[in-house]
Amino acid sequence: MSLPGLPASVRLVEVGLRDGLQSVPKTLPTAAKVELVQLLIDAGVREIEAVSFAHPKVLPQLADAADVMAAVPRVPGIRYRGLAPNYRGAERAVDCGLDELVVVVSADEEVSLRNQRLAVDEALEGLRRIGELTRAAGLRLVTAVACSFFAPARGPVPREERLRVVDAAVSAGSAGIYLAGTSGQEGPAEFYDGIREVRELYPGLEVGVHLHNRNGFAPANALAALQAGIDWIEGSFAGLGGDLWFPGDPSVLGNAPFEDLVHLCDSLGIHTGVDLERYLLAANRIVELTGRASASFVSRGGTRTQLAGARWPEPASGKG
Repeated sequence: MSLPGLPASVRLVEVGLRDGLQSVPKTLPTAAKVELVQLLIDAGVREIEAVSFAHPKVLPQLADAADVMAAVPRVPGIRYRGLAPNYRGAERAVDCGLDELVVVVSADEEVSLRNQRLAVDEALEGLRRIGELTRAAGLRLVTAVACSFFAPARGPVPREERLRVVDAAVSAGSAGIYLAGTSGQEGPAEFYDGIREVRELYPGLEVGVHLHNRNGFAPANALAALQAGIDWIEGSFAGLGGDLWFPGDPSVLGNAPFEDLVHLCDSLGIHTGVDLERYLLAANRIVELTGRASASFVSRGGTRTQLAGARWPEPASGKG
């Protein structure tokens, strides 16, 4: 039994090793990161955003990107992705054995200035140059459209500003783009309409979504994306990372928990290739390593299988 308009399968991309760990002040050893990669592979995860090539002074937690990529298992069918915030980062990334390079460009001017210290025009020119670099290196380019629908300290982002980045990404040679719910205040209708519009404008372009969960809509946004015909959805183990710019309870400020996305897809009969029970080993391990509590409903509330296999406690015996 399934809902109408859903795909038979979807790709799930694990971004915890990059987007998750960059939010944790503690720096994990390279060996621990490689251990996590192996746990993800063992669970059936096939696309892993493993590293960032931001300047080490900006993100010391991810300064060992080259060492991580030198040590990760090279398994057929596994796609490794890294993020480059600018051209200099992309230059460092191209010789590290990546399959994909991600470049983030904000659709919102203020967020671009504050996060990357670049106007959107400058970021788009950098994207053009990175496109030339990745083509020469034979590396797939993916462009992330940050603040695709909503921006902090502003509100809704006009479609023209979103499509400006999408158009530039296609011109730069991107094989795919993803629409990012950077603020965590986006809704299902925004994702559905945005995905469908990009699909109509660029039928051959791969389209993904990156979800945050500030407003609790991540599962609803994932469902809308699936109905819109999305190619991939991104999440992070235990919901680690995500929007931490503005005040709010830390328990709601993370990425969409990857394990909740697997659980959702499993319940809808959508194939992901990920074994949820085995994946939870990675989710539990990241909690141990970082000391951060899991934001995942599956981790805190259990899976359907676990609840179905539970047994009622024996009634307490009392003396009448």
